[in-house]
Amino acid sequence: MRSVVRLTASATSALPRWLLLTICIVYASFGLFGRDPWKNEDAAGFGVMWTMAKGTAHDWLLPNLVGKYITAYGPLGYWLGAISIRVLSPWVDASNASRVFTGLLFCAACAFVWYAAYLLGRRPEVQPFKYAFGGEPEPRDYGRTLADGALLILLGCFGLAERGHETTPQLAQFVCIAMLVYGLVRMIDKPVQGSLLWGLALGLVALTSNPVLVCALLVGTLVMTLIVREAQLRWLLLAGLPVALVLSLAWPVAALIAFPDDAVWFLNQWVHVSITSFGGPPGPVLHYALKNLPLFTWPAWPLGIWAWVSWSGLRRAPHVAIPVSVIAPLLILAVLQSYSTNLLYMLLLPALAVLATFALPTLKRGTINAIDWFAVLSFTILGTFVWLVWLAGLTGFPHPLARNLARLAPGFTPQFKILSFVCAVAVTVCWIALVQWRIARHPKVLWRSVVLSSAGTTLMWVLLMTLWLPVVNYSRTYKDVAQQISSHLPDDYTCISPVRLGNAQIATFAYFGQMHFSFNDDCDVILRQDTQDFGEPSAMSNFVWKLVWEGRRVADRDERFRLYVRIDRPKPPVKRRTPRPKPD
Repeated sequence: MRSVVRLTASATSALPRWLLLTICIVYASFGLFGRDPWKNEDAAGFGVMWTMAKGTAHDWLLPNLVGKYITAYGPLGYWLGAISIRVLSPWVDASNASRVFTGLLFCAACAFVWYAAYLLGRRPEVQPFKYAFGGEPEPRDYGRTLADGALLILLGCFGLAERGHETTPQLAQFVCIAMLVYGLVRMIDKPVQGSLLWGLALGLVALTSNPVLVCALLVGTLVMTLIVREAQLRWLLLAGLPVALVLSLAWPVAALIAFPDDAVWFLNQWVHVSITSFGGPPGPVLHYALKNLPLFTWPAWPLGIWAWVSWSGLRRAPHVAIPVSVIAPLLILAVLQSYSTNLLYMLLLPALAVLATFALPTLKRGTINAIDWFAVLSFTILGTFVWLVWLAGLTGFPHPLARNLARLAPGFTPQFKILSFVCAVAVTVCWIALVQWRIARHPKVLWRSVVLSSAGTTLMWVLLMTLWLPVVNYSRTYKDVAQQISSHLPDDYTCISPVRLGNAQIATFAYFGQMHFSFNDDCDVILRQDTQDFGEPSAMSNFVWKLVWEGRRVADRDERFRLYVRIDRPKPPVKRRTPRPKPD
């Protein structure tokens, strides 16, 4: 088939390696340290890691949050954070230590995406049209340029900024999906190596997620092998599938051997929660996805659709079929969830970035200029807004922004931090220089249409995690509430019964307030969250509940916490009957 791409060698100049690594490291590192665990998933995930790190083998094999079993995911993602806490505990606090692996996993996922796109870009069916007198790019150079584009598209996705810096199992799943894509691509030219990588990735997905996700990815792979002529189904079944089975069964078997009674209940719940998580009515979830998924995956999704359209004659080729075989099952699961959440959206991005990069050689000049100007205008305006709000917090000018900031974060006192200011200035100067280079020189390289989008996303994330980090941390942490509650607890209390508390609140209260929660025992303290005016706990025959503290986070008007302490009823005095005098 005749190639749909017409390029010259000058269009495949690769980005300097140091620049690409710098962008990845800067993007991955900012927002990891110097903050508290944030509500909701970030704090909840950290709580399980912290429980493991200070717990026993029971806590490592059966993930729990200070005694409350967490059966939605496998333990691998929690293990990595707990290992970081254990190793770095003498020097780094648990909250920051748990996010070390977050940065490492993010960089590993970037590497898998880059190499998957690089291998696909070297394949003969995607090479540009060969001119009569030469001048077309070499396959190696073309592959490197497409790989650079895939990585820039991944970094440019809006939704990855926050989700990619949280201590949640989803980040471990994210890197496993990226490894799975790379394994399928590697299988085309090295069947055994690629199949082993695919099996390793699938087994790790089982250890960090749930059986439904594993089955969906397995079905997608099997369907792909029926479509792609170059796929090696035999090696996937002989080499990859045994590795996946051994890995996926290693944790359940170990748990059953060590703690048979608890493990049976835990694993049954793990499977049950996995199935029920995708059995809800599709209407609300679909409506939520239509509203949020396009923004979360921008700019990858329009480029991915264009790649599907522009390569219509080669949809059975690996560069289209392999990413789609991963995207399709994940997209189906995303709209079949029982409740509206964007946690699964992040798992779409590795395969979507690989597919989207093959749209770059087919984009028209007008489309490229539109993407560039949209990025320049939107990120420049947003960056200016971030600077103005920061200035308003420090100086009170502009007055409307200062008033809005005071209303959104009442009680917050801004402070000037020289290191954050220097980093914000540096990234802003880099953004201005990049925009000037793009406008003045009009480069012809393929990645020019996405470099501004990825750099703009990096700009916004760094500005938010430097200039706005104090106010964001103030608005999203439960640390102050935990310390207030802790100061009102009796010195001799035995345990706390949580009522209507979320996992993030339990984790943060236990960590910052050193509170002892119990989910089964009869406790002498009740801590409950009330979104409305509930009545007091019912008094029992032998004791009553006394309200000793009531409050909420300053930045949240909906949540209200109440702390009750059990007070024993005084025993009524025994009435002694006065004996009647005997008659004479």
